[in-house]
Amino acid sequence: MTPRFLTVRLPCSLWFVLLFAAGGLVLFIHQQDLSEMVQQQGPEFFKVLFPLPDNIPTMLSLSSSIASGFFSPERWRKLSSILEARQQLMKEICAKYKSSISKTITRHHVKHIFVEDKYKLLYCQVPKAGCSNWKRTLMVLAGQASNTQSIKHDTVHYGDHLKKLDSFDRQGIMHRLETYTKVIFVREPLERMVSAYRDKFENPNNYYHSLFGKPIISKYRVNPSWAALKTGNGVTFKEFVQYLLDVHRPVGMDIHWEQANQLCNPCLIDYDFIGKFENMEEESNFLLRLAGAPPNLTLPSFKDRNPNDKRTSMQITEKYFSQVSMLERQRVYDFYYMDYLMFNYSKPFKDLY
Repeated sequence: MTPRFLTVRLPCSLWFVLLFAAGGLVLFIHQQDLSEMVQQQGPEFFKVLFPLPDNIPTMLSLSSSIASGFFSPERWRKLSSILEARQQLMKEICAKYKSSISKTITRHHVKHIFVEDKYKLLYCQVPKAGCSNWKRTLMVLAGQASNTQSIKHDTVHYGDHLKKLDSFDRQGIMHRLETYTKVIFVREPLERMVSAYRDKFENPNNYYHSLFGKPIISKYRVNPSWAALKTGNGVTFKEFVQYLLDVHRPVGMDIHWEQANQLCNPCLIDYDFIGKFENMEEESNFLLRLAGAPPNLTLPSFKDRNPNDKRTSMQITEKYFSQVSMLERQRVYDFYYMDYLMFNYSKPFKDLY
């Protein structure tokens, strides 16, 4: 007698639960494998696994971002479209205004770029545009800390925990520029400049008050007091604007108010990801998912310097610029004009031309 196979009849609801669980397990395994491959291969991985049209950044893979569970297909398309438009605008502005510059990249051009080799990221810091929290995030990616909240401000800025691109030889520099994901985050230029002034001159800061405050007060203040000349405390916003616009400044520029395009050289370095401070949380976490970062790692949002001060907004920026003349407002806008063009920011005041 031929044996008959035993047939087990399960309720439909139980079959559904089993299939759902199996599907979840497959998705989890795929996500883990994908994360490991992205980590090992960097942005070039996307070109092979998910071929995209040439005009779409190769790192923006629909499959990987959806697999992470953070973004819907609709939001992915919106963000990738925004990022693509920023890249395209940058190319157009560079072709129009910077076509005559030398294309040779030197150590000077990459001195503000931080390197994260494990996830193959190059991050150009623009101070006052979220760079402290991004450097914390890079430290976690590099395995130097378990979480961003535990990293103190001085550790971020003075600990030398992160490698700079200019510390490598030329071959190492060019290899990373050609194969790593290059990232920059920018901010509305005048808002960033006001944020820098408030941080460095309205709060206790012996370094900036001594190095910048003393010569600024000495040159631009009428009848300065002995105490002001000795300490450099109390630089007014108008005095800071006078210093910024002076072609014969008594002391040089500083990274906190230098133009972003001068810091990061986007006409020489083709950035894969141009993010904006105004949408920092979403765009940063989008980038982290695309880079294959651990699912629980997101960009921190805390303010670790002068936490009691309100974050600089356009309303606060307008209040500060009401202290200077219309001509000075125009000249400061002109000073940051290339940043406005390259990063597509609107004129901050109606009376500007």
